[in-house]
Amino acid sequence: MEINWNRKYNTIAMYSFIVIASSILFFLIMSGLDKFNQVVGGYFSALYPFIYGFVIAYLVNFLLNFFKKHLAKISLLKKMKESRFHILSLLLAYLFSSFLVYLFIAFIFPQLFESISGLIRNTPDYVRSSTEYIKDLYNDIHLPPEIVGFINHRLDELAVFSSDIARDLVPIAISFLGSTALSVWNLFLGIIISIYMLAEKERFISLAKKINYGVFDVKIADEILVILRRTQTIFSNFLGGKILDSLIIGVLTFIILSIVDMPYTLLVSFIIGVTNIIPFFGPFIGAVPAIIIIFFESPTMAFWFLIIIFLIQQLDGNVIGPKILGDSLGISAFWILFAILLGGKFFGFIGLIIGVPLFVLIYSIIKEIVEVRLKAKGLPVDTNDYMDK
Repeated sequence: MEINWNRKYNTIAMYSFIVIASSILFFLIMSGLDKFNQVVGGYFSALYPFIYGFVIAYLVNFLLNFFKKHLAKISLLKKMKESRFHILSLLLAYLFSSFLVYLFIAFIFPQLFESISGLIRNTPDYVRSSTEYIKDLYNDIHLPPEIVGFINHRLDELAVFSSDIARDLVPIAISFLGSTALSVWNLFLGIIISIYMLAEKERFISLAKKINYGVFDVKIADEILVILRRTQTIFSNFLGGKILDSLIIGVLTFIILSIVDMPYTLLVSFIIGVTNIIPFFGPFIGAVPAIIIIFFESPTMAFWFLIIIFLIQQLDGNVIGPKILGDSLGISAFWILFAILLGGKFFGFIGLIIGVPLFVLIYSIIKEIVEVRLKAKGLPVDTNDYMDK
């Protein structure tokens, strides 16, 4: 029997079935979310080398474009074939990236490891000295016996907890090395995959365009290409600018802290530089653990560090950041805060970094759609025109 899909009740019944089936599927997934995550994670882990490869290719592509732009100015290379010129630029990009990695492993990583090891090794002593200082403090101010007993009990628990952490470091380190070995293997495969991606970059782009125009109508395919180009522009400007800005802040922090002989200078500068990639919250996220680390060594130096990092962040927010990033965001501080919180909730630390450019992309698309519809209705597109005057 032929079903007439245009009939009202058949359409309602079909939509109702789809909604009920989707709700049941969603309930089953949520009820066994842990198991579902394990199954999906098991299959998803096979894609880790390709994810690493894409990320590496995206980062190295900044250097590739840099070398292409500047090598093209050399008269001897102008006559070189495009394919050979691309391979030469790619080779220089990976050699320079390898040199940066070598510098980090040879000079920075050992000092970071030594600083972290010393910090962990001295943690029980820090807790013990802090406990004694607090005990002396509340003995001087003559607190009631009940409060003194409560504080002593909590401080003893803190000392035992810190000792347990120091004792359990060996099994934690073994587990960490095991996971690191797997990550290193995926990273090695990712590097190889990234080389293939960048070597055949133009071909992959052409293939994606071919599929795009083959699957969608020409008008829709053109819109998709516009959105993809906008995505590339927003993410490259933001991430490239943020990485450069964070590198400058990290180096500047290291120089200033070295001059004032701050404890754990390299470790603290590294924390400040890495967390500075996160918009808005980055300076606070990096400053809090850094102040705690320095405070255990010297409360006075922690106070001076707070002043120094405040001045550096003011310099970054008012001079360095705007010079590098310009007006690449184009959204207010409220939407930046909203994007960071939402991105961090769904994607963790990565969401804190990519949440803002992703929101800027979505915001720009929605803004464009709204303005097109307003123009079609003969209405103004400026937000100020809709304010009560």
